[in-house]
Parts: sequence; C-alpha cells; structure tokens
Amino acid sequence: MGTAAQTTVKSQRLLSLDVLRGITIVGMIVVNNAGGPVSWDYLKHSTWNGMTPCDLVFPFFLFIMGVTTYLSLSKQRFEPSRPVITKIVRRAVLIILIGWALHWFGLACKGEPFAFDRLRLTGVLPRIGLCFGVVSLMALFLSRKTMVWSAVALLVLYSALMCLFNGYENDSTNFNAVVDRFLVGASHLYHKSPVDPEGIASTVSALAHTIIGFCCGAVIKRDAVLADKVLTLFVIGFMLMAGGFLLTEWMPLNKRVWSPTFVLVTTGLASMLLATLIYFIDMQGHRRWCRFFESFGVNPLFLYVFSELLATLVGRFGTKRGMYESLLSVIPDPELASAVYAVGFMLLCGAIAWPLYRHRIYIKI
Repeated sequence: MGTAAQTTVKSQRLLSLDVLRGITIVGMIVVNNAGGPVSWDYLKHSTWNGMTPCDLVFPFFLFIMGVTTYLSLSKQRFEPSRPVITKIVRRAVLIILIGWALHWFGLACKGEPFAFDRLRLTGVLPRIGLCFGVVSLMALFLSRKTMVWSAVALLVLYSALMCLFNGYENDSTNFNAVVDRFLVGASHLYHKSPVDPEGIASTVSALAHTIIGFCCGAVIKRDAVLADKVLTLFVIGFMLMAGGFLLTEWMPLNKRVWSPTFVLVTTGLASMLLATLIYFIDMQGHRRWCRFFESFGVNPLFLYVFSELLATLVGRFGTKRGMYESLLSVIPDPELASAVYAVGFMLLCGAIAWPLYRHRIYIKI
C-alpha cells in the first residue's frame, strides 16, 4: 500500500465519515419523499419481517452517530465535566424538541395547530436525541469495556422480552406496542401500524446499536496504522453481520421493532461499508466522486429537518401532487415517476446543501 496507508492518522479527520453520513441523509430524503402511492419494493421499508435497502438508512445513521460520538468525546478525554454534560443534555433535548416541532408543524398545516393531544412524541429525531444523549452520558461514566458489555446486556434483555411477550407479532399484543401505549399513550404514537417503528421500548435495542457504533469509533481512534484499523473494522462488521443472519432462525430481521438481529446485521454492514470507504477515500485518495455526499454529511440534521419541512409544505399546498402528475404525463410508469420525484426532491435539498458546503457553513443541531 502507499505511504498514506502506513500513517497512523491520529488526529486527521476522516472524510469517509462525512461521506457515509451524507449517503444516509440522501437515502433518508429519497425514501421519505416518494412522489406517488406506489414505489419499487427496494424503495419501500419492509412491511414487517425482512429487510430492504431502505431499512438500512436510519440504522446506518445511528451507527455513524455512535462513531462520531466517540471521536468527539475523546477530544474531552471522556471527562464528565459540567460544561460537557450540559452540552450533551442541551443538544439531546434540542433534537427531541425539533422532532416534536416537526410533528406539530404537520398538524398545523392541516389546520389543527392545537391538536396537542395527538402530537406524536416518538419519531426519528426523538430517537436520535435519546440515543445520542444516553450513549454520550454513559461514555462519560463507564469504561470502554463496560460500554461493550452494556450493548451485549441490552440486546440480551431485549431479545428475552421480545421472545417472551409476542415481540414479533404485528398486532396490539406486541411487547413494544403494550409498553409504548403504557408509557406514551396511544394518541401520541405512530398510527399507521399497531407497532410504532420508533417507539420507546425498541429504543433499548437502538441504544445498543449506537453503542456498537461508539465501540467502532474506538477502533478508529486507537494508535495503529490505518490499514490495520480498516481490516479490524471489516472483520468486526463481518462477524456482526454473520452472527445476525445466523440468529434469524429464532429472531427475524425486523426494522419496526428494531430486533436484535436487525441491530447485528445493520451495524455489521455499516462497519464494513465504513471500512471500504476509508480504504478508497482516505487511504487511496479517491475523493472527487464523493463531494456531493460530503455536502450532505457536513450538515446532516439541518438538511433532514429542512427536507421534512419542505415536504410538509409542498404537500400542504398541492405542489407535490401537481409535480407528480406532470411527471406521469411524460413517464407512464407510476413507480418510475415516483422515484424520479423522490430523486428530484433530494436534489432540491442538495441545492441548499452545496452552497453551504462550498462556503464552509456548518449548521449544528
């Protein structure tokens, strides 16, 4: 390997981290903004058991958040000082509040600004906020070895509860559905299925997911040549993925309940993809192709929030329907037209991402 591959790169920022984060945000925007009522199967989440490419997007984001949490806190030497704790709690609460505000904005655009009794308290951003806050605080007070065992304990506990209490049944008796209704109330949950895909109960498994990313961040930060780190990440990823697939006979892959096998498989795939990106981007220097994704990766949460606000507005004023029908007039295949709309919507968000990236404007949430 070249000279770059032999450096330890102790303090150099890895471009591959921003690229992987950008890929996940691009994927989230495309998946969440189908133009019409039908889409290709691989552009839809799995209905229940199983996994599609779309099901990889959110878990990849949580994984990379775990990685960057380690890298960020290592700069503070994991010392639980008051300023550090305050910053973590403030950011976690802010992310959760923004998630609630997005749900409220959707209700307000439907003419129901005071329907607080139906405000969804779960969701993508609340889960991100909870996982970031809890894992960051754990990292300040627990050793790296204890963090590993914490992930194992959380997955074992969640596995037992899922297997004992109808955790893989897609109805109201599901363990997750029962716990979420008790803790949050049915009116504040996801209403399109019996089980909330970002419920409180399944966040236990999502915490373990984020901790695995955190531990992979420790691999990246350790003193070693970059080639050794890449190999270690790839091997860890393969072992996680293989272990997850082996266990699917007893615990199906299921994003909606964030099953333990789903955690193992998706973190394994994310680790291997990150290792691959580090090799090609940071070691081999193939960087020109990834600037588009990097532009999304340096402002990930801001662009996600922007896309959600924009999607609500274009839906409220009928713009989405008009654009989709215009596409159907030239693209008779409704699935293709829906995909073209989703990609076009993502590129519109890119029109915001690119100038921010070019001018090095980073909006942190």
